[in-house]
Amino acid sequence: MARGRKPIPKTQREISESLQEPFVPPVGAPGFQSTGNPNNANGVNRAEQTSFKGDTVKPLSIGIQDLDESVMYYFQNVIKPFVIQNGERIAVPIIYGSPEKWKSFQKDGYYRDLNGRMMAPLIMFKKNNIEKVRNLTNKLDANSPNNIAVYGKRYSKQNEYSKFNILNNVKKEQTYYATVVPDYLNITYDCVIFTYYNDQLNKIIEALEYASDAYWGDPERFKFKATISSFSPTTELSDSQERVVRCALSITLYGYIIPEIPQKDLNAVRKFSNKNKLTFTLETATGDSEVFNTTVERASTQGGGLSSIIDSPNIVNNITQGGGVDTNTLIYLNTNKALQATTVSAPNVATFPSTFLVAPTGLPPTNSNSFSFYVNGQLIEPNAITSFVEVSGNSVLTVNTSNLGFVLQSTDEVVAIGKFA
Repeated sequence: MARGRKPIPKTQREISESLQEPFVPPVGAPGFQSTGNPNNANGVNRAEQTSFKGDTVKPLSIGIQDLDESVMYYFQNVIKPFVIQNGERIAVPIIYGSPEKWKSFQKDGYYRDLNGRMMAPLIMFKKNNIEKVRNLTNKLDANSPNNIAVYGKRYSKQNEYSKFNILNNVKKEQTYYATVVPDYLNITYDCVIFTYYNDQLNKIIEALEYASDAYWGDPERFKFKATISSFSPTTELSDSQERVVRCALSITLYGYIIPEIPQKDLNAVRKFSNKNKLTFTLETATGDSEVFNTTVERASTQGGGLSSIIDSPNIVNNITQGGGVDTNTLIYLNTNKALQATTVSAPNVATFPSTFLVAPTGLPPTNSNSFSFYVNGQLIEPNAITSFVEVSGNSVLTVNTSNLGFVLQSTDEVVAIGKFA
């Protein structure tokens, strides 16, 4: 009697899905399939998802705390308020007005430490109002944020800078990042300055007034424009009370936020690559010519959406076979010779020790379009080439220095690649 097969235990996912009750969402509900449990979706193509593992660029997220920290950073590291007291320079402490601290200030008119002494000099600020700005950009729909901003990463481990790639016109894959447009906000901060004397208060007011209408924040993170419209200094001196010298002001910060929430990533593209092209040129076999031209274009994404940016993989193969192509034509088509200029004459002439290879009958004549030119490894664009002609057994290149952006020097290395004899 054959032994029964050992049962295979269910995976954690299978156990979890068996306990879930399928949900039929309302018509038009975002983030769900048309029917059934969204966790059972099988239409996700993992090949079209690009991971952020090992990438130094992470999904962009800016919160309200980043705006608060930009104000604190600018106070502590840029304005650096100070007062002169008893002949000594004293840095003014800056604190954020938590509800308990702000209540203490409203009750007594100034802030006390744990021992009951008045804290001065001191600057305390807190958030008072957040107002949404609607006359700037809009992400259209928070549940389907397809209005995005795209920026590229010029070089990476997969796309390293190389002079060899420049000389051979090799363009590697470039990575692009996309994020939803931010929500713009005007945030108002209430700020109070405490000092012992009016001259101390005046110095701090002067420093803050000078810093108004500047961009506040850490240069390595985010900076936001801040404005201060008015100052309200007050001096109070009454019987059996401590002298109070303070100034109230409002700081308006023009900021923006991109919160880290699931709705942001439902349909928004997060990371994708440009199209790669692979081309096979002319090949020959037994006297017959066979042209095999393959173009492979692909783009990888994470998150899906934005069909205008992401194209599906497209492979086009064109095979043409024929006979009767003479050897001279094949030699001409496969010639791609590199020569360095023997003479470089300032400001715009370079001479190469060879003539043009004569084009066989039926092909366009050889001219400057049959060559590529480089100066110290930098490609010379076609609009910077005035002429390239044969002169007394040599080939002479003349460039337009205005379009080139610089003049040639006798020490420059000028290289031409093309159909030399």
